[in-house]
Amino acid sequence: MIRIQGIVKAAQIARSQLQEGVPPSRRLSFQQFVQETLGKIEEICANAKMSPAQLPTPSRKAYDFLAQIDLSNLPVASQNSPSVSVQPIRLKNIRNQQQQFLAAIASIVANSQNSHSQTQQLLKSLQKTAAAIEAICTQQNATPAQLNKTSRQTYAWIKFLTDEANLERHLNTTRRTQKLAEKMLWSQMQHPCKTIAVEFINITHLYKVKISPLEASAQINQAFINADDEILAALVRLAFLGKNQEDSQAIKKYALSEEYSEVVLELDLIADTAAENPQGKCYNLDRLFHSLNRDYFGGKMVKPRLSWNRSFTTRKFGHYERGRDRVVLSISLDSDRVPQYVVEFVLYHELLHKQHEGKWVNGRLNVHTPEFRQDEQKFRKYKEADQWLTRLASE
Repeated sequence: MIRIQGIVKAAQIARSQLQEGVPPSRRLSFQQFVQETLGKIEEICANAKMSPAQLPTPSRKAYDFLAQIDLSNLPVASQNSPSVSVQPIRLKNIRNQQQQFLAAIASIVANSQNSHSQTQQLLKSLQKTAAAIEAICTQQNATPAQLNKTSRQTYAWIKFLTDEANLERHLNTTRRTQKLAEKMLWSQMQHPCKTIAVEFINITHLYKVKISPLEASAQINQAFINADDEILAALVRLAFLGKNQEDSQAIKKYALSEEYSEVVLELDLIADTAAENPQGKCYNLDRLFHSLNRDYFGGKMVKPRLSWNRSFTTRKFGHYERGRDRVVLSISLDSDRVPQYVVEFVLYHELLHKQHEGKWVNGRLNVHTPEFRQDEQKFRKYKEADQWLTRLASE
């Protein structure tokens, strides 16, 4: 089986442009982009004596999406629609602002007195900064999705912490990890540092560490804020005391868990959804919501913001952001090969997250409580939809 680099990215670019609409000036170039991409894929497949249907699943789905675009009937961009060709926006001093927030977090963690008032002050500062970044994007007729990688990652981290529950989790996990690190390192390091610092931020790596005679510091991926003390202790040992197989396996296993992927996806979606549009190529989320609201919620649920994301996913098909009251579904489901009841089930699952609060158990947030699972199985085609999604994920 061959792999063709760039197919999924091309489909994501095309999907984003279709959501925003194609400006008349870009109509011809967009048509050529799609036709040339399809032509290259088909040529590579022909040389390999195979059909596009035999490509790996992500590539095949991307090819199918591009092939289904009606190039003679493209959606037209409104005057206010941002174009996919917008140059990435670089925000000056955003890293300095992040360092100031990290210093405030360290102060709250170290000082238990007046922590509530400090936390509220920090929350307001985070909200003010996030709003200012969004205003800068709006002034440039863009969204945070058009920020460059560094600015987008930092903005997503700041926006994530504007949710008070997320901020409390962040502070709690930082405090627990800081105590574990101090207790462990000052007793086990051959040459103990004078200070030990632990930070949770939005980074690509699981963790990064710096050790000098004066300070030992670790930056840990934000997605670990749901971890229990056992996982946090394993992180501290790996970061500061050296790798060992048992801790490495535990961390790799946790990085594949739902608790970890929930945070990763939420951070990605904060800035990744360029245009909140419930209308997909095949399914309209607004229409599906009204049907589900009538059938399962007695018509009493307030409609959240609904949109399709820009990325193909094979493990995570939907997400509910409580802080923004937004449901985002993967465009992997927006296909005529996916039955409508499957899309309805994923949307129904995410709406249940809006209805049900998670419960903290032994320091970990359980979002799929027994009550949640009981309501989930009320879906009229629960077994069929669950089996269909399991099969799709296994591909």
